[in-house]
Amino acid sequence: MEIRYASHPQEVKAFDTARLRQEFLIESMFVADQLTLYYTHVDRFIVGGAVPVNQSVKLEADPKTMGADTFLERREIGIINVGGPGTISVDGTDYSIDSKDCLYVGLGAKEVVFSSSDKANPAKYYLNSTPAHKAYPTVKAAISEASPNNLGSLSNSNERTIYRYIHTGGIQSCQLVMGMTLLKPGSMWNTMPCHTHNRRSEVYFYFDMPEDGNVFHFMGEPQETRHLVVRNEQGVISPSWSIHSGVGTNSYTFIWGMAGENQIFEDMDPVGMDELK
Repeated sequence: MEIRYASHPQEVKAFDTARLRQEFLIESMFVADQLTLYYTHVDRFIVGGAVPVNQSVKLEADPKTMGADTFLERREIGIINVGGPGTISVDGTDYSIDSKDCLYVGLGAKEVVFSSSDKANPAKYYLNSTPAHKAYPTVKAAISEASPNNLGSLSNSNERTIYRYIHTGGIQSCQLVMGMTLLKPGSMWNTMPCHTHNRRSEVYFYFDMPEDGNVFHFMGEPQETRHLVVRNEQGVISPSWSIHSGVGTNSYTFIWGMAGENQIFEDMDPVGMDELK
């Protein structure tokens, strides 16, 4: 489990490209037959992936880092499959998970095991985990069951549909909020006009991109913007003081996860286009 530390916005102003990528970009999310995890001190998020190809992969705790015997001893987790069909077993109960399906597993679950239906087209389980104080039941939601919200316009190149899985009106959780945004054909911008939300941090995960495609993810304070070049199946840690907006060279999809003081999706501080620098 790789550890990332929180950074002060004044400090980040002096970061060069290499340091920005080191602190905020997650370049390797999926490794065959392994559990890959990143622990960030920003709202104690754990981000990662599991790709069972030749064998199943178990969700396991790092006792030294987490101080727990099991991964979900003091945590909850949201899982979205971005690969082929598979199965997640939670304490002996199997859940069939197709592409873009979501599974929430609450505090106290002892054993979570990931598997694929076809090793030639393995499942790719993307994970977001946050601390939890109350046990909520394990719930699966397909994309057809998620709450859609249509935003943007083609004229502004940001027409998109936001699908909310884990939120106050959907799957219940302690603090984790999680969903996915699909851009309409011809739209390349996400979350523009942009915003910050000082009470919550966020993690972005970009996928469904061609190998030669890039997303330019903009971050930083509104008057001190920086950018990260992000490739397929890479993630970005976004602290509460930072904008989080991107534009792609090709079509793409992204998953967003939030944690912090509340779960109110609309709790954000808009940034006017004339304020950006």
